[in-house]
Amino acid sequence: ELQQKLEETELLKMELQMLETERVRLSLVEEKLMDVLQLLQQLRDLNISKRALGKILLSTLESCWDPQPGKAHLFEVLDTLYHKLTACDLLQSQPLEKAQSCQSLANPLVISC
Repeated sequence: ELQQKLEETELLKMELQMLETERVRLSLVEEKLMDVLQLLQQLRDLNISKRALGKILLSTLESCWDPQPGKAHLFEVLDTLYHKLTACDLLQSQPLEKAQSCQSLANPLVISC
């Protein structure tokens, strides 16, 4: 009976460790998603064309067509989209003081489930 309790305890510890790992992974995905949403908000404020935004999105999806082994596909897509958005000409040509004021504002994005 004691051996069974020890085995159950070990199983619970393993499950807890897996849950903690998943929580960290989801937290990283959430942070990257918020970064992408903030960039999209900035681009919208700069009146990016739907066509240009569509090209960025399609380019992202094409470059992430085959998932990299050992890398979370969702995070890979978000990370690629983030980098493509930051390379956008509109954001690159934005005056420094305006860029800083945009970043210092509280995040107006709300996610509802």
